[in-house]
Amino acid sequence: MVDSRKSFKRESSDQRQNDLIEATLSLIASSGPEGATVRNIAMEAGVTPGLIRHYFNTKEDLIGAAYERHMTTMRYAAYSPLEQELPGAVARLATLVRASVSPPVTDPRAMALWAGFIQSVQRDAAMRVIHERTYRQFRDQLQVLIGDAFLELGRPKSKATLRKYAIACNAVLDGLWLEGSALPDSFKAGELPAIGLSSIGAILGIKLEET
Repeated sequence: MVDSRKSFKRESSDQRQNDLIEATLSLIASSGPEGATVRNIAMEAGVTPGLIRHYFNTKEDLIGAAYERHMTTMRYAAYSPLEQELPGAVARLATLVRASVSPPVTDPRAMALWAGFIQSVQRDAAMRVIHERTYRQFRDQLQVLIGDAFLELGRPKSKATLRKYAIACNAVLDGLWLEGSALPDSFKAGELPAIGLSSIGAILGIKLEET
């Protein structure tokens, strides 16, 4: 009985934190960072402003949690197609490239959120830490995929070389993601994934388009 009550309370607390994070994301997407005041977040989440302080020491802590949620959600959306059975490492890399520059990863709302958050990264040390951590998580996974692809082709590379490849390829994906999210109607179906495959294939010297 006691354990059940504790479990219920813990889940209720987690749900309340989730509601506050989602309310913050909704406001930043629609009104920018200036719209995410404590009062507006409380109204959006259907709670009193004082309750926010119960779960987050400061509004900045809540903003940071929302930013980490957003970046983690985008990373999962890009990498989740790799959970399906694929024929090999090169195919896994090609699948990631396609997913990273296709809906739902390319999305106007996602870009609006990113733009709203990114202005805080340079002036807020805590936000900068979150940005660096989430960036490295994506890039490190990309580096592993690139390394696996080279191993599959019998062309292993050093860790230093793979890091350089991952930085360059991630930059290409970021640029195409911005283009596709900002101007989704400016590209034909499949155009950005095709550009991504050919560009990253050229950087790596791996034929990805045929995979």
